[in-house]
Amino acid sequence: MALTSLQPCVLVVDDEAVIRARLKGYFEKEGYRVLEAADGEEMWQQFSQQHIDLVMLDINLPGVDGLSLTRELRSRSEVGIILVTGRDEAIDKIIGLEMGADDYVTKPFELRELLVRVKNLLWRISLVKKAQQQAIAELERCDDLIEFEDYSLALNSRRLSQGEAVIKLTKAEFELLSAFVLHPQQVLSRERLMQLTSHRNQDVNDRTIDVIIRRLRNKLHAELFVTVHGEGYLFSAKVED
Repeated sequence: MALTSLQPCVLVVDDEAVIRARLKGYFEKEGYRVLEAADGEEMWQQFSQQHIDLVMLDINLPGVDGLSLTRELRSRSEVGIILVTGRDEAIDKIIGLEMGADDYVTKPFELRELLVRVKNLLWRISLVKKAQQQAIAELERCDDLIEFEDYSLALNSRRLSQGEAVIKLTKAEFELLSAFVLHPQQVLSRERLMQLTSHRNQDVNDRTIDVIIRRLRNKLHAELFVTVHGEGYLFSAKVED
């Protein structure tokens, strides 16, 4: 099958050459453009040279491990991340997802199953991009400064302040807080919150939204974020713009 620039680019990061060759051969036959890296250093070299849509990342890498690379990748990029590992511990899966991975598969794995996961993740990414474009348009229609309680959130500059103090937010925290202040006193499901942010978790039961809300509760008044059991979360503040 002839490759075109429209075809997704997948980067396989694994220190085992046999696994890299197996994945490269299979996914190229399925029409993907496939790059390889044996460790974190080679991975960053590939990222510096071309656009990558999705990374299959082994946890047990020499040097910097895959979990640390996942955290750094997510802080720099919205690339799709599937962790591929020999570990089958539940805590590893949870940590990987909290670090920013989108999915997790355990060796040995079926290539067809991995292909389905890759297709599903790329499809979710495309949906998120559309939702983000809508959210950006909504932000642009709003005034720059939104106030609630004793806080001020500047949407354009991504700055949250409480009086004279500036509260630092990660990209994920800012996006989630923006979603809340634009929909105050409304119950928002995890699925809706994921549509309004850059997160692409496999289902609405994933812990990522919960983790970010816990961090926001630690940085702001905790009572602003009300858990509505079985439905989602509600932002309780009255918002002034």
